[in-house]
Amino acid sequence: MQTQNRANPWQDGLGRVSIRAGQLLMLLALTAVLIYGLIQVRLVVIPLLLALILAAAIAPLVNWLRRKGWPSAAATGFSFVLLLLALGGLVTAIVFAVIGQAGELARSATAGFDQVYAFVRTGPIPVDDQQIQQARDAVLDFVTSSTAGAGVVTGLSAAGTFITGALLMAVILFFFLKDGERIWAFILRAFKGTRLVKARRVGQDSLAVLGGYVRGTAIVAIVDAFFIGLALVVLGVPLALPLAAIVFIGAFIPLVGATLAGVLAALVALVANGPVTALIVIIVVIVVNQLEGNFLQPVVMGRTLSVHALVILLALTAGTILAGIIGAILSVPLAAVIWAAIKAWNEKTDAQITAEDVSRAEQETSRDAHGQLSAAAATDHPSREPAVSESRAGQGTEE
Repeated sequence: MQTQNRANPWQDGLGRVSIRAGQLLMLLALTAVLIYGLIQVRLVVIPLLLALILAAAIAPLVNWLRRKGWPSAAATGFSFVLLLLALGGLVTAIVFAVIGQAGELARSATAGFDQVYAFVRTGPIPVDDQQIQQARDAVLDFVTSSTAGAGVVTGLSAAGTFITGALLMAVILFFFLKDGERIWAFILRAFKGTRLVKARRVGQDSLAVLGGYVRGTAIVAIVDAFFIGLALVVLGVPLALPLAAIVFIGAFIPLVGATLAGVLAALVALVANGPVTALIVIIVVIVVNQLEGNFLQPVVMGRTLSVHALVILLALTAGTILAGIIGAILSVPLAAVIWAAIKAWNEKTDAQITAEDVSRAEQETSRDAHGQLSAAAATDHPSREPAVSESRAGQGTEE
């Protein structure tokens, strides 16, 4: 027995731990190489991800029009044009609201920060001046660094590259809306039997989570921008329109986006209207954020973003490091989708999936391959109700 143990050093506890450690290191190395490769082709990856998110958000409208009798091409074309008009109008409004007053906004924010900085230096609580300067420099470095410029919004600095990315996203979005079912059926060719059932559930849940997150976040962003912008107008704070636009953009970055936008609004109010108005702005921002988090988000998003705040924070940090501002915007929905996919894959074991489930999944995939509206796409929430009814029907048949 001792001879066998000496001949197989990898069979003891330390050997098994070493094997697991080696596997983990190989997995981390593969992940790093994959991320590095994706960063190198971000001109393709970022438009692809944006098109996927927009397609998930508008897909219920396409399916609703098809159920109302619209031809597939007409439903796709109408939804595509409507989405492009909405995006174009939104981007144009934000650009014209911010770009013309960007210099004044930056000067006001800097002056407000300097006032707060002077108060902290001369205040009763001793604060290390070097630490404040380092924090200020770090923020400025992030805003002006190439890392922050790695995203689509600010990072595709060359006009030609930006236009190329925008056109590529539009083309990909059109094909996602037009042939999304066929593309999904092509991907599902790699799965058979019970794995096909799980893969379809993963796709349905991921699409529902992604679309719900985008639509819910857009509603929250509009409400935040409206009420905070209204408060700025009532208080007589200058630059209310560009500040409201920044609040709208910041709402797409969970946890920190709305807070940073509120801080910026308070700094401008401090310079233009004094500390009392700045304090009122801070109170308004806090109240709006609390109402949003406790009442609005649960209503419009449900449990779409059922991810712990620590995971969101880590995803935000990683996304910001890898792709700047656009990474901060995309990281949280991607993390939510990954978590939803893991839960959907493990929702049922192979033993719990019946032959009827497999047959139904094969029929649905066959319909998708021919571009027909499947039963799963005919409901607003395809991932849960059909699965429950199918499971109960299968149990009733067995009984």
